[in-house]
Amino acid sequence: MIDWAHLDDLRAEMGDSFDEIVDVFLQEVAEGLALMGPVDRLAMDLHALKGAALNLGFADFARLCGDGEERAVRGEGGQVDLASVRACFEASKRELRVYLRHKAA
Repeated sequence: MIDWAHLDDLRAEMGDSFDEIVDVFLQEVAEGLALMGPVDRLAMDLHALKGAALNLGFADFARLCGDGEERAVRGEGGQVDLASVRACFEASKRELRVYLRHKAA
């Protein structure tokens, strides 16, 4: 679900800024999902979420966003399962929180 090696590398690179980066990412993605635009903007919205997800190693979430983006580009935006996209983000977020608690211990 999450690319842990990528996340560990990012954590090492960012040092003390890592927690702030994670907080900003989670907030921006949650807002993006809540404000998901109409079908004519869906490809652009999903593309932005995919990029953010890849930056933090949310591999499954990025894949779902990418799949939805491709469908929207083909004019099939109404068929994108946004509930699954949102559920994947929530599951990834829970896994991330476990990771962060483990690393803090």
